[in-house]
Amino acid sequence: MNFDSIAPYYRWIETTVFGNALQRARIYWIDKIPRPGRALIVGEGNGRFLCELLRVHPKIEIDCIDASERMLQLSRSRVHRTRPESLAHVQFFHQDILNWSPRHSYDLLVTHFLLDCFESEELELIVAKLAETARQNAVWLIADFTLPKERFARAHATLWLRVMYAFFRLTARIKAKKLVDPTPYLETRGFIRTSMKLSRWRMLRADVYAAAMGSGNPATEMASKSFQSRSQRETPTHPRRSLEKRRGETACPYIGFESS
Repeated sequence: MNFDSIAPYYRWIETTVFGNALQRARIYWIDKIPRPGRALIVGEGNGRFLCELLRVHPKIEIDCIDASERMLQLSRSRVHRTRPESLAHVQFFHQDILNWSPRHSYDLLVTHFLLDCFESEELELIVAKLAETARQNAVWLIADFTLPKERFARAHATLWLRVMYAFFRLTARIKAKKLVDPTPYLETRGFIRTSMKLSRWRMLRADVYAAAMGSGNPATEMASKSFQSRSQRETPTHPRRSLEKRRGETACPYIGFESS
């Protein structure tokens, strides 16, 4: 897998097809999570998310890994141009994540629009490798595509995904042919989803994953308190509503569930 050939055109392709929707999904949670000290970003691309993360958390230390040398060059150039004072806080590594060996542990992991490029076996290996680098209170941000349950929204997403997989298999030589849900692999490694934001007819999702309940992670504690608070607000005259999805919410104990 290598995005070198399309790296110079990636921003144009993304904007033409999705406008600013993918970038909004990438950055949606960065000002709502606990302040991170050290972050690992895998598959950053051209640096748009990286620069926003540096803007919101200027003291953060970041390791940025990408299999595309051209994407790393674009990312480094963007930081130098827009956040020059933060360039010393970022280390860039031209490596395939499957062959990468971690040097640090992290309290923030970021894999935006990356995990959808892999088939299930490689995806499981990647999740396992990244989870091993996570500190006790780590947060994992994942923005990616998803298949909605609603019939028409699912048909819309399925069509777009078929086109995109065909395009990136041809241009970037990705192996994946279909979307694989990483959630079971994340849960196996001790991460649960604490927040979710859906957009673009529910085919885009921005998720926050954190260590399992009881670990002392502020994100999961907030999730538990949020769920308990919502449950207590339910009136006894409407018992069904305590387990049904209300407007803008889900019955799962997330910090938040939003859609647009």
